[in-house]
Amino acid sequence: MKRILFCGGGSAGHVIPNVAIIEALNGITDNLYLGTDGIEKSICQSNGIDFLECGAVKLVRGKILCNLALPFKLFKCIGEAGKILDEVKPDLVFCKGGYACVPAAVAAKKRGIPVITHESDLTAGLANKFIAGKCKKVLTTFPSTARAFGNGIWTGSPMREKIFKGNKIEARAKFGLDMRPTILVLGGGSGSEIINAHIERIAPTVCKNYNILHICGKGRTTGADVYGYKQIEFCDDMGACYACADVAVSRGGSNAAHELVALKIPTLFIPLENRRSRGDQVKNAEYFENAGLCRVLREGDLTDAALIDGATALFGDKKLKTALAASAVKCGNERIIKEILATLKAR
Repeated sequence: MKRILFCGGGSAGHVIPNVAIIEALNGITDNLYLGTDGIEKSICQSNGIDFLECGAVKLVRGKILCNLALPFKLFKCIGEAGKILDEVKPDLVFCKGGYACVPAAVAAKKRGIPVITHESDLTAGLANKFIAGKCKKVLTTFPSTARAFGNGIWTGSPMREKIFKGNKIEARAKFGLDMRPTILVLGGGSGSEIINAHIERIAPTVCKNYNILHICGKGRTTGADVYGYKQIEFCDDMGACYACADVAVSRGGSNAAHELVALKIPTLFIPLENRRSRGDQVKNAEYFENAGLCRVLREGDLTDAALIDGATALFGDKKLKTALAASAVKCGNERIIKEILATLKAR
């Protein structure tokens, strides 16, 4: 059986898509995960995935002095990753972007081990730009992104199969929600302070007519006591969360955005836009807005009133619901696995 070493981390957005592919490959390949002592480690452990730990270095945007030692640290991490590769001898390294995948990709290229990476966003991230030339293929979620790479191939977004199998009645019971329509709120893997604050303020008003299921992020729940308002830190069973949702409010991360559109859930996107971001979420949200598949509320326009109006208007937006029903956005697992197996066969 061929062995694949998956890598990528730093945020759930770089890890959960890898988990989706690992689950889809179950029984076809032998799969290991290489990452840092970050969120990828805990997610792999909770999903029973064999995990190997390796150092990595992250570029700090806007702080030149913090990055001066980065090349030296990266060289050390590449050596560390190389030793692990020599030990486990993978037939392929599959990267999902983010700084945690760089050492393994560079070390694999030096050893003649084929590398595939997958880019989630409309505009490629720094790590994938850096390793693209070392890869056999750069798979992409958005069609236009593939054209930016000589080895680019559009496949769509990886998604866990279980997100399509949620049961609405069972999910409502799981989260203690009644039969009223439910607004699902997603603030990204680590939560969104600004969205959390607005949602908590508007909950007493909105929950007079609707439920709110709010994924706040680790350590961000407040114990707010409002009937119909349910806060949770993180949920590994997103199929249940999506099954509850009649509409959603979400950040503009590519993975969640594609899942929401594929599941035909009317969504108000509030993309992250600050100096810590390269603007990828704004571009992702604009892409779906231009296709008529969502509504967008920019952070600069975010007020309690605007959020109430934007979220509740989704329930009656027939044009949006018609566009979602006709959308061709779907799970990309089949096409991604096809490229993985073709690369393994060619080797």
